[in-house]
Amino acid sequence: MQPLKKRVQSLRSDVMQAKQALQFDALAEELAVLEEQLNQPEIWNNPDHAQSVAKKAAALRQTVQPWQVLGVQLDDLLELMELGDDDLLDEFTKQIDALETEFSARKTDLLFSGKYDGREAVVRISAGVGGLDAQDFVQMLERMYLRWAERSGMKTDVLERSANDDGGLKTVVLEISGPFAYGKLRSENGVHRLVRLSPFNADNLRQTSFALVEVLPKIDTPDEVDIDPSDLKIDVYRSGGKGGQGVNTTDSAVRVTHVPTGIVVAIQNERSQIQNKETALKILRSKLLAMQLEQHADSLSDLRAGESANWGSQIRNYVLHPYTLVKDTRTKHEDRDTQGVLDGRIDDFMTAFLSQNASKDE
Repeated sequence: MQPLKKRVQSLRSDVMQAKQALQFDALAEELAVLEEQLNQPEIWNNPDHAQSVAKKAAALRQTVQPWQVLGVQLDDLLELMELGDDDLLDEFTKQIDALETEFSARKTDLLFSGKYDGREAVVRISAGVGGLDAQDFVQMLERMYLRWAERSGMKTDVLERSANDDGGLKTVVLEISGPFAYGKLRSENGVHRLVRLSPFNADNLRQTSFALVEVLPKIDTPDEVDIDPSDLKIDVYRSGGKGGQGVNTTDSAVRVTHVPTGIVVAIQNERSQIQNKETALKILRSKLLAMQLEQHADSLSDLRAGESANWGSQIRNYVLHPYTLVKDTRTKHEDRDTQGVLDGRIDDFMTAFLSQNASKDE
């Protein structure tokens, strides 16, 4: 019994140290404040604000509760073991094994040290060189991230989806909400390359195509990134493609250009010009914030145009022919189960990236 007790005590000590590193008490206090706000009836007078608070509370809850439960389970197990019932040794061993496995899974929370890692993420996927294959690749990546979000218990919203009549997607913008959504997904920021036998080629030749994935932290309030209105150029134009008579008969699409940096965001998903403009500005603010983080700039005026995620930063290869392999060019992590990866099993790639960055920071 004594060796088992030592295992539990050691695990309990590791959990307490991890919670301290995670600043668990501050997270729990923040969650309590948000839940108190949600219990006030007047918060629902502003549905948008209430929804924002509810989303933030839900994300925090998914981080806080597992650590709370783990601590309680360890305390309860130690209390039972104090009774000294040797007939329960096998049962105690199974419980300890399960708790150690749970702790290993939870330890990934400690890899998120960035200021915005706890934020929701905006993921923009754009087709590059490769024609229809590149646009089909965008749709494959969209599915991959949607499946990953589903497996991870995260919520997804499609902010913009520009389809090609011949197949595939030109661009798609997703909002993904859940614990450390941005912290996890920022490993995906960069150029993704696909090599396969093209289904769009009559001769079934091998084709290489590219897609750009931009991962941006979601901005909670407009004043987080204060944009000078004089720096914006806003164009309104007629929406194209499918979407019903309301979309195709009104000038509802909006293109917002941030003149100093040259960043352009175009949205035509909604029927309302106002909604499209609001969505475009949200994405623009997130892109500018991401640029600030990349360039270590103190303010927007310090940003250098054209130096954000670009077509030169290739991060991952998906090879489906003549062999099957997905390999990250930064961490060298690889997986031969290409179908599994494209089905959303990308956590190992994320963990490898986070671990590499954590070791660099030490």
